[in-house]
Amino acid sequence: MNIVEQAHYQLDRSWIGVLESELDKDYLTELSDFLVQEKVLNKVIYPPNEMVFAAFKHTNFDDLKVVILGQDPYHGAGQANGLCFSVAAGNKTPPSLRNIFKELQTDLGITPANHGCLQSWAQQGVLLLNSVMTVEKGDPGAHAKQGWERFTDQVIRLVSEKTTGVVFMLWGSYAQEKASLIDASRHLILQSTHPSPFSAYRGFFGSKHFSLANNYLKGAGVECIDWQLPAEQNASGQITLEL
Repeated sequence: MNIVEQAHYQLDRSWIGVLESELDKDYLTELSDFLVQEKVLNKVIYPPNEMVFAAFKHTNFDDLKVVILGQDPYHGAGQANGLCFSVAAGNKTPPSLRNIFKELQTDLGITPANHGCLQSWAQQGVLLLNSVMTVEKGDPGAHAKQGWERFTDQVIRLVSEKTTGVVFMLWGSYAQEKASLIDASRHLILQSTHPSPFSAYRGFFGSKHFSLANNYLKGAGVECIDWQLPAEQNASGQITLEL
């Protein structure tokens, strides 16, 4: 299954009309050929095929409230689940996500979850979008400049053009470069340093982006995001209670 077929299969139906013309572009065929060739060379690619478009699967375009931008997926085994900053259940919470949880606790008094899967945010209308949507195992940035950026830049443009009142969280210089794609007269753009341990103390901590986002949504008469993650589910589907 090539990239375009995966997209049609995985995208929530609300995105099909928005992205249909983009999915017909030749550059996505070239991107698909690149990924096929990587697999022919026995390279391991993350996230798994069925999770590549997870950000669009779990977030309905018509319910979109917040966009958080990442760079590319985690490159360790079993981590990436198609949502930026999020890790699949059962993984240790990565450092940047731990700092996101710290800021949430300071900002809104939310107790950090016992896991790092952000799917519940996505289901409430938070598009967790990596600029580059695949990566080679152990090689961050390996799939940069192969076509993903053109696709995700267009996603940002289309969200800006076709919606109003969306909060864009741009953390770090890479994400902040995307501000030029967004109409600031129609949306709220929040910028800070990256939550990485190398930069979080230079502006991410204390930025209060989560309360600012909810205040903006509330002011527009839109239901706020519940940033508190639910307890983690184990493999059998049973809830692991947080004590």
